[in-house]
Amino acid sequence: MRLDVVTIFPEYLEPLNVSLVGKARARGRLNVQVHDLRAWTYDRHNTVDDTPYGGGPGMVMKTDAWGDALDSVLADGYESGAHTPALIVPTPSGRPFTQELAVELAERPWLIFTPARYEGIDRRVMDEYATRMPVYEVSIGDYVLAGGEAAVLVVTEAVARLLPGVLGNAESHRDDSFAPGAMANLLEGPVYTKPPVWRGRDIPDVLLSGHHGKIARWRRDEALRRTTAHRPDLIERCEPKAFDKKDREMLSILGWEPDPEGEPYGRFWRRAEGVEE
Repeated sequence: MRLDVVTIFPEYLEPLNVSLVGKARARGRLNVQVHDLRAWTYDRHNTVDDTPYGGGPGMVMKTDAWGDALDSVLADGYESGAHTPALIVPTPSGRPFTQELAVELAERPWLIFTPARYEGIDRRVMDEYATRMPVYEVSIGDYVLAGGEAAVLVVTEAVARLLPGVLGNAESHRDDSFAPGAMANLLEGPVYTKPPVWRGRDIPDVLLSGHHGKIARWRRDEALRRTTAHRPDLIERCEPKAFDKKDREMLSILGWEPDPEGEPYGRFWRRAEGVEE
């Protein structure tokens, strides 16, 4: 995968040289190019922003610098053999970034990130490049940062770990929270390692039993337990077929019951009244 980032703070992307992403770059699994947007400004102050039309506080990033920068990045990418780019625009007004979207982006060969500052980038830039490539406006959460570089780091790490050869064990992400399949709408449960007793605290006996079926069931139950406690909204929007008989028994213990009216809308479970938290 090729990954380009255009930013006014290239130094913010230094973490891309460490950990899994840094190793993926060293092994040639990931080609990361970081570009300084100010290299495409032509006044002595290297201006990248101006006041917004219509008035109001804040500044808006200008079209010319972004247009020239993206044209140059695209030309370089095509010359070096990259193809089918996608533009990733970090913004709190974008679609939520999820594991499902991370999987989708991991299948693309070339991502170009445009982390903005101030009030964002002039809308015409996204409209222009949407005629040339897919544009993903992505939000990493319901809050506002000073800039999009932190979001680039989040998305890059989530995507890079899904690329072949990046994780030491290719199956490591199969049971992650939100992983496609059985864990799509669940949070991963607690995990343990040696020693078996620490400060008087034991690990669950089932994990020492060697019984793979019982261990798998325990992990599934713990995922249901953690999800109902921390993210009940995930349970509510699950399809009925997402839960087998054992899941439903566990959900009943946790205070959830079938909602006949919710089934057609995918909201199959609701917390039963009178259950102590």
